[in-house]
Amino acid sequence: MSPRQACLNCLNHDTPALLEAALWMSAEHDPLLQPGEVLQRFNDLQQQVSAGLPCLPASELAQPLVRRLLALGFHAELELLPHPASALLHRVLQRRQGQPLALALIALELAKRLDIPLSGVNFPGHFLLRVPGADHLLDPGSGRRLYPRDCRELLLRNGQPGELRAEHLQPCDATTLLQCLARTLRQLHRHAEDYLAALKDAERVLQLGPPQAADHLARGEIYDYLDCPQGARFDLQQALLLSNDALQSLQLSQRLRQLQQTHALH
Repeated sequence: MSPRQACLNCLNHDTPALLEAALWMSAEHDPLLQPGEVLQRFNDLQQQVSAGLPCLPASELAQPLVRRLLALGFHAELELLPHPASALLHRVLQRRQGQPLALALIALELAKRLDIPLSGVNFPGHFLLRVPGADHLLDPGSGRRLYPRDCRELLLRNGQPGELRAEHLQPCDATTLLQCLARTLRQLHRHAEDYLAALKDAERVLQLGPPQAADHLARGEIYDYLDCPQGARFDLQQALLLSNDALQSLQLSQRLRQLQQTHALH
């Protein structure tokens, strides 16, 4: 079975195996990686975290869990220009630093194993955690509580226009979380100019969920870098079909015509 199929199969469990799925994503980029071995070592981390948690009801242990991870050396990526290792889960576990989404995924796996209620929130520009019924979110990189005012400030710092909306604070499902991780890896591999790796991530994004115009555009740009005009043209066509923005549709139509003219000249 390919790493891609193994990743997708993890979503078919009664309770989706998020950490294992993320490790199979990593295995697609590192053929020597054995996800089963990493999962075995993760048991040791679980014991370390569990041993340091206070005696509180499970509903009050989410923030102590995140803070326990910080005490064990986990922290947000410090590099100004993040690299793929900050989102590849096996590397995050080795380095104990990574993107907020990667740290959140580790916290979510531990919470599941320790019966601590916790869910992920795909907040614009910064993945967060949520305790069901609580009046705040949690930053997986600092353990800090974020109330609505803090979330508004975070939205502005991330350069996101508009007001804080209820949808920004809603828990996301396992498929959405993995799709976010695939998008993050796609972006990081593109930034590192590893376009073949970015193409794997772009394909995985489209496999994991309903296609979006932006995801087809991202893959089309990667095909451009790889000098694959047929693939780029296909994704531009798909993006045009999915676009609900009149200006974007016009721009995509113009790009398609230019691509067809360039191809005709050759």
